[in-house]
Formats: sequence, C-alpha cells, structure tokens
Amino acid sequence: MKFSALAFDLDGTLYPACRLNFRLLPFLLKEQRLLRAMNRARMQLRNSGAYEEDFYETQARLMAEILNEPAEKVKERTERLVYRGWEPLFKKVRLFPHARECLDAFRRAGIRLGLLSDFPPEAKLEHLGISDCWEAVLCSERVGRLKPDAASFLELAGRMGTAPEQILYVGNSVPYDVAGARNAGMKAALIRPKWKKRHLQAAPDFVFYDYRQLRDYVLN
Repeated sequence: MKFSALAFDLDGTLYPACRLNFRLLPFLLKEQRLLRAMNRARMQLRNSGAYEEDFYETQARLMAEILNEPAEKVKERTERLVYRGWEPLFKKVRLFPHARECLDAFRRAGIRLGLLSDFPPEAKLEHLGISDCWEAVLCSERVGRLKPDAASFLELAGRMGTAPEQILYVGNSVPYDVAGARNAGMKAALIRPKWKKRHLQAAPDFVFYDYRQLRDYVLN
C-alpha cells in the first residue's frame, strides 16, 4: 500500500466551496470590510513566521489595527459572525460525490485518516456527517501556525502516530495545502475541477477531480 495514513483539508476539499459561498453571499456583501481585514491579518500571520500571543488575540489585534477599532470588539464580532455564524450553513452543504464512500474504503483498508483545517472543523464535520471518520482532527489556529507552516502538519502526524513521509495530504490549494504538506515531508494530492488547466507551479504527487480516482490511486 502506498500510504499508511491520509490527511485531509476540509473547506473546498471534502465539499465544493462554491456551495457554501452561494449561501454566504449576503453576508459576504454586508461584511466585506471585516473579511478583508481578517484576510489581511491572516496573511501577516502566515508571513511572520513566529508570534508569542494567543492566535485569536493576535489576529484580533492585527484586524483592529486595520479597521481602527478596539481589538476586543473586533474579536467578538469575528467570533459571532464568522466562527459561530457560518457553522449552521453547513446543515445544507453536501460532500463531493463519492467522498464518504471513499473515506469508508480507506478505513476498511486499515488506513488511518486525519484532518487539518485552518478554521475550527468540529461543528462542520458534524453537519456534514463525517465526524466519525478520523483518528485525529486538528485546527491550525489552535496550534498557532496557519498553513503552509509545517508545524500544524507535523502536529497532526504526531497525533496520528504516523511518520510524515507515510502520509498523503489531500487539499485544494497549492500554496497552502500542497506546499504545507511538502514543508512537513508529506506527499500531496490536489483536488481541482476537471475543466481547470493541468499546469501547476508546484506539482503535487497526484491530481484528481473525482474521489473515485483518489480511491483507486491509494488502494490500487
């Protein structure tokens, strides 16, 4: 068998991101300023390499500087509107076709499964009906290092009890998922739409658009 363990990103990897974005459209239009500040803050955190504060405190402080608002107010709004506010939408979001049967096939074959997301995944996994699939579930924010920093990937490998080189990490982002897995010594698989061009600046080990392709790649 090629791998003793597989690890997955969540958003855009196990379900189509467009389905969530469609349901989020009114919020995205209303809270553009908050979301732009959050994206800028997270980019700063990715580029900083190291920071000593609690991740959520640091993120709120950076957002507050961008928005020129009190950090506690920004932190409360972000928690209420983004972290807690988006989770109920997942009750109506569906997995990619064949994703669940693919996960079940890996488990039957004795392959350990883990999940690493940049946002808290637990409630989403419950709504998606796949909370029972994982040996380990990890949020990089709680580790304090966003993708593609190797620290979160290595933490996941440790919790799974598997050497990084024996893990295939599956994601939908080259700069975050593929690069992060490679930084940690893992192999990387990329899910992307069939219509997208094949050329990639950093080629993953495997590219697929249908979960049955991933199943066959790993098990056959």
